[in-house]
Amino acid sequence: MIDTGTSAPDFTLPRDGGGDVTLSALKPKVVVLYFYPRDDTSGCTTEAVDFTGALAEFEAAGAVVLGVSKDTVEKHDKFRDKHELGVILLSDAESDVCERYGVFKEKKMYGKTFMGIERTTFLIDGEGIVREVWPKVKVQGHADAVLEAVRGL
Repeated sequence: MIDTGTSAPDFTLPRDGGGDVTLSALKPKVVVLYFYPRDDTSGCTTEAVDFTGALAEFEAAGAVVLGVSKDTVEKHDKFRDKHELGVILLSDAESDVCERYGVFKEKKMYGKTFMGIERTTFLIDGEGIVREVWPKVKVQGHADAVLEAVRGL
């Protein structure tokens, strides 16, 4: 996993609504980069709705919020529309960015082992340096904790 104090690996990924997002092109904005397992599941929906609810505050603090999963852009569009999401949703269908950030891991559920995204958030400053990492995120209160960290930069 990427550690605090290191440069965030650059990437370009397709986004909901069309077009691409390149991490380095967002400088000097602060970036909240959160990885989540799947669109339209309970925890992922709560997380996206919470980040959307605080989006104006993130923007006022100079931050952009990016959610990343392996879902397709089409699934992201449906997820965004169904829950009226305002965060940018990026598709990493090939898991390249997930693997480079160290969040694509072996997981276990109901006695089965599989590869999947471990819910993780990275706070990246305006210079592209990772300032904080939240591994194995518990959704409740997470958006508020991240917003507090953004304000502390």
